[in-house]
Amino acid sequence: MTLIPKSHPRFQSLLIREKLVKGFDDGLVAKEGLLAHGRGEAFDYILGEKTLKTAKIAIKAAAASILLAKNPVISVNGNVAALCPKEIVRLSKVSKAKIEVNLFYANEKRKQKIVKILKKNGAKEIFGVLKKNATRLIGIDSSRRIVDKNGIFASDLVIVPLEDGDRTLALRRAKKQVITFDLNPLSRTAQTANISIIDNVVRGIVELITECARLSTKKSSELEKIIKNFDNKKNLTHNVIEIKSNLSRRAKNA
Repeated sequence: MTLIPKSHPRFQSLLIREKLVKGFDDGLVAKEGLLAHGRGEAFDYILGEKTLKTAKIAIKAAAASILLAKNPVISVNGNVAALCPKEIVRLSKVSKAKIEVNLFYANEKRKQKIVKILKKNGAKEIFGVLKKNATRLIGIDSSRRIVDKNGIFASDLVIVPLEDGDRTLALRRAKKQVITFDLNPLSRTAQTANISIIDNVVRGIVELITECARLSTKKSSELEKIIKNFDNKKNLTHNVIEIKSNLSRRAKNA
């Protein structure tokens, strides 16, 4: 990995790029995943590359929902495995959520490499690997329709970092709660999910781990109150306003 001086004003952004490039070279990331990241990076820039207030509100509601879920599952693709495998495992442990590998561009060799990096970072059991447990999610035509019958198919809540809109809709139609990380508040994924965390997954997942740990001692009634007070559509509206305000400040300083 290229050595990037920490004094560089774009250090974090460039570090993320390097992780994805290495992930591509190591066979974790599809080339299309690099293009998807570029689009997300543009949105992160207009967010100010920081976790906004609306994201923190969504993260709190997400943590409460995960802790109340009976069978939560974290869906992992190549980009997520390259960027934050250690954090995925930490989130799984603190929330007692299963981990399932699910790819848009299905490739058995790439899937095994993702499993390997997750296990290297402490994962014990990973779903979405055994063909005998494969079943189909109704209402989607891409390879992501193939899910584990003991994982996503049996879940009541799915955490889907860096998701595509088609599967988010299919998961909702299957009566799953969906929590997503998305840098675009106007995307189909963000607009369809139950809880949309508009933040870079590298930052947001750390906040989510912390919040899950913090709320783990709370009573179910307190967690239910947090969820009841959260309105995803309203929060997304406020997020767009945050972005507008950030752009206005930048325009004045241009």
